[in-house]
Amino acid sequence: MAERVLVTGALGCLGAWVAKCVLDDGDEVVGFDLGENRARLELVLGDDKSSVALVKGDITDLAAVERALDEHEITRVVHLAALQVPFVRANPPLGMRVNVAGTVNVFDAVSRRLERIPTVAYASSAAVYNPSDPSPAPESGGTRPATLYGVSKLADEGVARVYRAESSVPSIGLRPYVVYGPGRDQGMTSGPTMAMLAAVRGEPFHIGFSGNAVYDFVPDIARACLMAAHSTDGTTGVYNTPGALADVADVAAAIQSEVPGAEITWDGDRLPFPPAMEAVGFDREVGPFPRTSLADGVAATVAHFRRTLATG
Repeated sequence: MAERVLVTGALGCLGAWVAKCVLDDGDEVVGFDLGENRARLELVLGDDKSSVALVKGDITDLAAVERALDEHEITRVVHLAALQVPFVRANPPLGMRVNVAGTVNVFDAVSRRLERIPTVAYASSAAVYNPSDPSPAPESGGTRPATLYGVSKLADEGVARVYRAESSVPSIGLRPYVVYGPGRDQGMTSGPTMAMLAAVRGEPFHIGFSGNAVYDFVPDIARACLMAAHSTDGTTGVYNTPGALADVADVAAAIQSEVPGAEITWDGDRLPFPPAMEAVGFDREVGPFPRTSLADGVAATVAHFRRTLATG
C-alpha cells in the first residue's frame, strides 16, 4: 500500500525536493504550508507539481496540523517548516513561534498517532554550532549557537529528545550546512546557488561570505529525510550531514567549469559555524547517506537551470 507522507514547509526548497523523492518512490505526498508561492515546486517537479496535494495551514496551529494528519490518513511525516536566519533575525518572536512551537505541535500530534506514524523526520541545522566549536565539529556537540535561528534549532532537538523520553516518539533529525541546488533562493547560505543561476543567465554574482564550509546537495538531503521518515526500528538521534568540504573559491571554480567565463566574486567573514563537521552517525544508525560530489552537484544544478530557462 502506498505511503502518505506529510511534508511541512513543502513550498520551500528542501520541501519541494522531498516531495519529488516521495513521488519518485510511488507514494503520495501532502504538503502543509502557509504560503502560496508554488515556484519552487514548479522548478523541481515540473509537470508533476499537480501530484502534490497542498494543505494551506499554519504550523503554529496544533488543530490544523492534526486535521492534516487525520483527513489525509498520513503515515509518514517530514517536518521542515521553519523561518531561516534572516527572517528569525528580523522578527524573533515569530521565528520562535514557527520554529519551536511549530515543532512542538508536530511532535505532540504524532505522539497520539504512533500506531499510524512511527517516527518524525525533521530538519535541524549546522547553526546549532558556533565559530569557537572545534572543527570537525563532533556530532555530540552543538550547544551554544551563534544565532537565534540556531537557538531555535537546538530547541527543536531538545523537543525531540524529551518527546522520545516522555511520550516514546522516535525521531531522526538532520543538521544540513550549506544546502545548494535548484530552488535554494533565500537564506544566509543561498549565495552559491544564486551564483549558479546568475552564471547561466550570463550575469555577475557576488557571494557574501568566504572560507571553508560543508556543501550539501539538496536532493541528497531530501533523500536522507525520507530515509529517516521510513525508519520503523525506533532509531532516535540527530546527525550532521556528510556533504563536500570546500572553500568558496572551489565553488566558484566548479561553476566556471560548467559556465566558462562566469563572473563570480566573494568576500566577507566565514560562516559562523565550524568549517568541517563529523558526520558518521546516520550511516551507522540509519543507512548509507546519499553523497554527491561538489562538481557533480554543481553540474546538475547548472543543467537544471539551463533546462528551466530554455523552456521558460
